[in-house]
Amino acid sequence: MGSVHKIQQTSLDPKPFQWKAGIRVLGVAESFSRGDRTSYVAGVVMRGDLKIDGFCFCNPAVGGIDSTEQFIRMYHNLKRTDIRTWLLGGSIISWFNTLDIHKIHQETETPVVSISYTPSEGLEKYVREYFPSEWEKRMAAIDSIGTRKEVMLNNGLKVFIVSAGIEEAAAVGIVNHFTHNGRIPEPVRVARQLAASIRVYQKTIDSMKEEHSE
Repeated sequence: MGSVHKIQQTSLDPKPFQWKAGIRVLGVAESFSRGDRTSYVAGVVMRGDLKIDGFCFCNPAVGGIDSTEQFIRMYHNLKRTDIRTWLLGGSIISWFNTLDIHKIHQETETPVVSISYTPSEGLEKYVREYFPSEWEKRMAAIDSIGTRKEVMLNNGLKVFIVSAGIEEAAAVGIVNHFTHNGRIPEPVRVARQLAASIRVYQKTIDSMKEEHSE
């Protein structure tokens, strides 16, 4: 994950990317604090014309190893056959609860595109520090994701992409299609806002319960 391969947009996008208005993607993002027991993950089904067409949710353990299974279960609970691609707001979520994007692709039979926004000099020193008894297992999971690709979007901004089950040119095209302001694709942006709102709501409910129990 520390190494980044730069993609020249011209070599990947020789002709305009075509995406029909009715085709759906599943954008996923999370909200959590390190002190939380679980993360709040929201999925947003969005059409090519940016209309929202569904929601789904799951709660991976913060610092756990269950995110992949949680995402696969969340997808199947939607009971839909019209989702063409996952758009993930990152592959290492919930305090190093790493997603196996290749297994997600295989189990859901749906390509996966994961987008991140900052360069990294490597995560091993942090994994060693926070998970000394299982750092090798966690690093193997991180390394299995693959090398992120640095991409210049049509709006001139850079993102990092890693994918499974889809060609790089198509992955870049999908990200460009759904990114209209800034660097975050609309399905991921909406999912991020939804996840944050759910977390705030749940924390408020928990706080009220504690007050009534005293």
